[in-house]
Amino acid sequence: MTNIKRGPIGERVLRLEDAPLLAGEGTFAADWQFPDTVHMRVVRSSVAHGDIRLIDTTIAAEIPGVHAIWTARDVADIPPIEFRATKYTGLEPYRQPVLATGRVRYVGEPVAIVFAEDEYTAEDAAALVRADIDEKPPITDATVAPGEFAGDNDTEATIIEKGYGDLEAAFDAAYDIVELELRTGRHSGVPLECRGGLARINPDSGGLEYYGATKRAHPNRDQIARTLGLDPASVDLFEGSVGGGFGIRGELYPEDFVICAAAVRFGRPVRWIEDRREHLLSANQSRQQTHRIRAAIDADGRILGIDNEFFHDQGAYLRTHGVRVPDMTAGLMLGPYEVPAYRVAGHVRLTNKTPAATYRAPGRYEGTFVRERLLDAVAGRVGIDTVEVRRRNLIPADAIPYTRPLDALEVDVVLESGDYAGLLENALDRFGWAELRNSVERRRAGGETVGAGLGFFVEKSGLGPTDKVRVDLDANGKVTVVTGAANLGQGVLTVMAQICAGTLRVDYAAIEVQHGRTDLIDEGYGSHASRTTVMTGEATRLASVALSDRLRDLAAEKLQADAADIEFGDGEARDAGSGASISFAEMVAASDDAVLSAEGRYDTTHMNYPYGLHAALVAIDRETGITTVEKFMIAYDIGCAINPMLVEGQLQGGLAQGVGGALFEEFIYDGSGQPLSSTFADYIMPGSTEVPEAEIVLTEDAPSPLNPLGIKGAGEGGINAVGAAVASAIDDALGAPGAVTELPVTPRRLMMLLNKL
Repeated sequence: MTNIKRGPIGERVLRLEDAPLLAGEGTFAADWQFPDTVHMRVVRSSVAHGDIRLIDTTIAAEIPGVHAIWTARDVADIPPIEFRATKYTGLEPYRQPVLATGRVRYVGEPVAIVFAEDEYTAEDAAALVRADIDEKPPITDATVAPGEFAGDNDTEATIIEKGYGDLEAAFDAAYDIVELELRTGRHSGVPLECRGGLARINPDSGGLEYYGATKRAHPNRDQIARTLGLDPASVDLFEGSVGGGFGIRGELYPEDFVICAAAVRFGRPVRWIEDRREHLLSANQSRQQTHRIRAAIDADGRILGIDNEFFHDQGAYLRTHGVRVPDMTAGLMLGPYEVPAYRVAGHVRLTNKTPAATYRAPGRYEGTFVRERLLDAVAGRVGIDTVEVRRRNLIPADAIPYTRPLDALEVDVVLESGDYAGLLENALDRFGWAELRNSVERRRAGGETVGAGLGFFVEKSGLGPTDKVRVDLDANGKVTVVTGAANLGQGVLTVMAQICAGTLRVDYAAIEVQHGRTDLIDEGYGSHASRTTVMTGEATRLASVALSDRLRDLAAEKLQADAADIEFGDGEARDAGSGASISFAEMVAASDDAVLSAEGRYDTTHMNYPYGLHAALVAIDRETGITTVEKFMIAYDIGCAINPMLVEGQLQGGLAQGVGGALFEEFIYDGSGQPLSSTFADYIMPGSTEVPEAEIVLTEDAPSPLNPLGIKGAGEGGINAVGAAVASAIDDALGAPGAVTELPVTPRRLMMLLNKL
């Protein structure tokens, strides 16, 4: 691996993003304003499944200030929302129309749009739009036999099948077979900022502009343009501040296309801001899967083969991501373990619920819970400790790089670096695991219901295939990094500035990072799949190196020195021999260009795979069924931490969301498809008192060989195994191996477990 000078890389410098946010100077979706704006309100179905007889807009249209009301016939020229690139075929019938056409399929589905001169008039008018719907029996359980969807298509959109090895031989040779049925509950990211945006026609250029974009500005621009029949060059998206992403924001929803179409048709700015109830009804949900898994094992608890059939509750439509979530569950299920034979069949089933898509560590939170529950069950079956069963099954360090005959995100799974057993031992030592176990036993002897558990995981990061960055140097000596990445709160400005500063030897805080705007750079891939630090970071380094090479040649020419003797520091170039120097600004002035620029592109055909261990200490109140996470420990190998403080922040934030999915958060539906979790009174999220400050062990023992800095992603490692570790700890507290089979372990579910014991 190339030896790269790290410079400020690895330092715990403060975030560049924070000052304007703390000063109240952020620009969020609701902050964009233009004169003469039309306000949009969505009329949503109150029925989970039924045929539309009539959408009556007569009374609503007569209200003063109502500009227009659209139903499906007004947007008949807008096709259903397309998928991101996917190898899976035959999914097109399951796409979502921008307004319900003929039939509604979930409570919250858009059936009409009201446009008015102010948001209050729009809301009042929307309440007067009457939807006459002939209700049909809903499907609310993805494990039942598929029903009718439309035409010749039933509610099983596809079956994701993967596998390798001789599974039958593995089960024939088994000392024992362990079988489980496991469920993960439906929940989602629920960011602080709901969805929204403002679209307008630029009066000077005549192009369409959409403000409030997040996550993937360039791909979303191209998709909006294709869908509306526009030239992508005439469409620009602008990202401001973002109040949380987590997979749920930044995907394209029906409202994004309607608001842009309305701006084109009306020739006026159009604005829509979602309220919280709308968000809980209609934004992407995730996680709901049922797994029926069995493992063939030998007498020592080593896995010979795994056979898994699971049912993925997709909700009413396939959204932008298609079937990526269950595909990742299937392709990344095996984590860090050697499994000689494997077969998986993932049934992607549609139900009359809000459509599902990605949420931080999509498919892996679910798969890790299932796999780690299986490992705990194996330990119980052969009578060994839950740590030992993992030791016996981990892929050894000398077998890495380790190629699995599987793919995920349409990329072959090659675990390119790692020492899983080394991290396990390091973490147990740093966590004081032996003393923790002794403490648990002492507390139990005193009558407390306490337990400790753990979960090992492998993440994925650095999704390719490419990324591009430009670095500019202007006449004042100011350095600007221009990228198509998105800043969703993860510290993109700081990290890219640190990487650039490490090459150009300037103060990272003096570097401006411009992001999330399609008018500033012609190509961009956004921020998703824990790719940004890997892909955009390496492209930033390459662009910075290219600019430094250009500056070195200019300085050598101006100082009459050898280029090899030129050194950078504090915004100038120096001749190491003579001590003569020239500032960056002087070099720009001496060049023929107003701005000196260089581009960097990083390409890769593989993802890389960070990994870690989560451990939890829980206490259970037997009177109330409330589980308290008293202590949580995270060990994570990041390869190379550009800013360890930001990595730790990402891990802590992921922990909070993981605790939510493990103990609190769940979208529940009744038998008629009505959502029972549409306010914060019934969708329960953990607060600061429910989430402990994590003890974090951050290691850099296994840098990725796929990029010169050895970087791996950090965005999803904090959430991945939380549910698995908490479930294991609850089992331990109850003294009942295998007791937890479903997340979240709410007080009601825990009391049911206690009553069975």
